[in-house]
Amino acid sequence: MARLRILAVAAAVSLLFAALAQPTAAQDRRVPDSLGQLQLSFAPIVQRAAPAVVNVYAAHVVENRNPFFDDPFFRQFFGGGVPREQVERSLGSGVIIDPSGLVVTNFHVIKDASEIKVALADKREFDADIVLKDQRSDLAVLRIKDAHERFPTLEFGDSDRLQVGDVVLAIGDPFGVGQTVTHGIVSAVARTEVGISDYQFFIQTDAAINPGNSGGALVDMSGHLIGINTAIYSRSGGSQGIGFAIPSNMVRFVVASAKGGSKVVQRPWLGAKLQQITPDIADSLGLKRPSGALVASVVAGSPAARAGIRTGDVIVSVDGAEVDDPNAFDYRFATKPLGSTAQVAVLRRGQETVVPVALQPLPQTPRDEIEISSASPFRGATVANLSPALADELRLDPQAHGVVITAVADGSTAQVFGFQPGDIVVAVNNEKIANTADLERISKSANRSWRVTLRRGDQQISVMFSG
Repeated sequence: MARLRILAVAAAVSLLFAALAQPTAAQDRRVPDSLGQLQLSFAPIVQRAAPAVVNVYAAHVVENRNPFFDDPFFRQFFGGGVPREQVERSLGSGVIIDPSGLVVTNFHVIKDASEIKVALADKREFDADIVLKDQRSDLAVLRIKDAHERFPTLEFGDSDRLQVGDVVLAIGDPFGVGQTVTHGIVSAVARTEVGISDYQFFIQTDAAINPGNSGGALVDMSGHLIGINTAIYSRSGGSQGIGFAIPSNMVRFVVASAKGGSKVVQRPWLGAKLQQITPDIADSLGLKRPSGALVASVVAGSPAARAGIRTGDVIVSVDGAEVDDPNAFDYRFATKPLGSTAQVAVLRRGQETVVPVALQPLPQTPRDEIEISSASPFRGATVANLSPALADELRLDPQAHGVVITAVADGSTAQVFGFQPGDIVVAVNNEKIANTADLERISKSANRSWRVTLRRGDQQISVMFSG
């Protein structure tokens, strides 16, 4: 009997290594049908994947703005020893995706960082530079500095092949306790109502993910990277079995931009505003279910317009991949390579039509970015000419035009008067502002009062300032 148990375990282990040696075999999905199969171990996958998962330490200096510290009367009670600056630190994880030392992590891990360190699984630490950061996808790419070796890496898997029920491993550094591996299953794919980043299309898993896991690896049973762990749903701050990962196909797209030398991620531009299809809208359109993305408007001359997409069309798929809502479309379209075409299927009056849409980047126009220095309410504001590309970068309506505020200096007149980055200056003293030269010229006027019309979000605001 003991000999039979030994033979069963040996057979199970040999099956595991055979599956790992043949990635295609790992795609076979089956329920365990013997005790030997239940005794299989994830250790070979972990041994191969874990060296490529790193800790990411980010620090940035913030100035202590307490107004009492500027007053000599109050400062005497603190003995003059109150620090004017303090260092804030954040901890996350990352994945080495190129042997030269390229590391992918979450944008929110390194946001505003002035110093970044990467700690390998073998405890060595390296300084790192930011190669590219993309807030829209919540991803960033780092490069290990002064690297003189070839680092272990994780290869990308195809996240579109994931199915609910697939077994996955999450590897990262939760709570700073050290590298930790958890396992679970894919609970859902294509989660689009999470509210984490602009591209709402996440893998959901019940593998335990905790603070510090952000930027770590979600690995399939072939040992491939199929997601970057980015967020959890929790009422306690710890894992409650609902974690979210950015699909590897989005990660691959962002990494390709970094490898190509770009400082920003250029994505295809459709040139149409899409709307969620509610049950009422589905009924009015004669749809069987509330699925797809309704075209609410089309920008003249855009790829959508040239492809013949019209207001009222319902987009149902991109290159054969089903589209359930506008977020799903954004993900499918945004991960397509520039320079080719995508086959977009639309429903129009009950008939499905497939149209080729050119995959082109957002149009760029000269920003002519300047900082207003003349005595006016705009003093200290940096402004630029708005283009579809800049609108996309600032997450504004791509059809908006005019002059936009891109930055406001601390303590400046513009900050005092309440101007914010993203405000679009429409008119000043009833004069339309078409470009930055217009705003700079009128800001030099010797006016004692200023009537400013601006657009903030979906609202147009008119305010009066006296000087």
